[in-house]
Amino acid sequence: MPTTRRNLFRLSAATIAALALRKVRAGAEPLKPLHILILGGTGFIGPHQVRYALARGHKVTLFNRGRQKKEWPGEVEELLGDRNTGDLKALHGREWDVCIDNPTTLPFWVRDAGHVLRGKVKQYIFISTISVYAANDKPGADESAALLQYSGKDAMAETEESFRPHLGELYGPLKAASEAQAANQFASSTTIVRPGLIVGPGDQTDRFTYWPVRLARGGEVLAPGDGSDPVQFIDARDLAEWIIRAAELRTFGTFNATGPREMLTTRGMLADIGAAVHSDAQLTWIPTKFLEEQKVEAWSDLPVWVPGQGDSAGFARRSVKKALAAGLTFRPLSVTAAETLAWFREQPADRQAKLHAGLTQDREAAILAAWHRQGNAQ
Repeated sequence: MPTTRRNLFRLSAATIAALALRKVRAGAEPLKPLHILILGGTGFIGPHQVRYALARGHKVTLFNRGRQKKEWPGEVEELLGDRNTGDLKALHGREWDVCIDNPTTLPFWVRDAGHVLRGKVKQYIFISTISVYAANDKPGADESAALLQYSGKDAMAETEESFRPHLGELYGPLKAASEAQAANQFASSTTIVRPGLIVGPGDQTDRFTYWPVRLARGGEVLAPGDGSDPVQFIDARDLAEWIIRAAELRTFGTFNATGPREMLTTRGMLADIGAAVHSDAQLTWIPTKFLEEQKVEAWSDLPVWVPGQGDSAGFARRSVKKALAAGLTFRPLSVTAAETLAWFREQPADRQAKLHAGLTQDREAAILAAWHRQGNAQ
């Protein structure tokens, strides 16, 4: 994937567009300063929310266990407590304009927050996930699609300790149950945000980072399918900034929050990432059937990608029309890719030595060799 003058022009134009968009975002004054309570705030999207809120003149309070210390570019009030043990004393007797609930998967956390904050906040924004949906086979499905149902004994009895060993099985159902509890506690003051894959600088899962890192390394790169499968994801900064604007505008309802604006294929994604990181890699597209025979798992072994047929035909084709109408915007993929790679290269050597997602170099080489042994050309 050599970098041509055309690719450089595309990247330059995308960068200029991104800077212009940032200027618009920074220059758009909020309707009025808000007092924002963020539950969590030190994970992946939280710091972006804090910095954007401060830049727009809002007052921010964080409530968490104080395990991850952060430096902020302005004054931030930090309250300590533990929702898993029911310690919400620091929130009693206080009022805020809006509460943004970032880390919650457990319904009883929402219930307990409601007991303390109901009537004390004008808006409760719950960050959910598109994993709440019961099926992923219908392209274009919107927020009205059926949700997963929790089938255990008591969703309200689930704790961090009971939930973690069954993360893959329970994550979606418990998020759906938490959404229901949010509506029960905060009624029409509730905003439900269902992000897709969240990506960008600071992502410790490497579920997107794999591709900028791999393409920047160059050589022959295993690419999944025939390049026509759709992909969806959102830069953490775009998500965080939109959530703050939704608070400013008192935007209520339920929204799928993923991107991009128009459908993006795997081929298009890798082309844009490759141009952004100045890659000279050669892509070898390998059919899904062969990858399955080699025990290659979509999403984990080859991140972002899921086959766009059958039961997963709609997984990366969720409708985001409602969020777009509510002001969701996206920076160019080239910017996300380049800045993600730059962030990764700033990490300690041991962190860079082993990605948390994607194929290892040895396994990728073995699969490519197996593919070529069958007489398939690059």
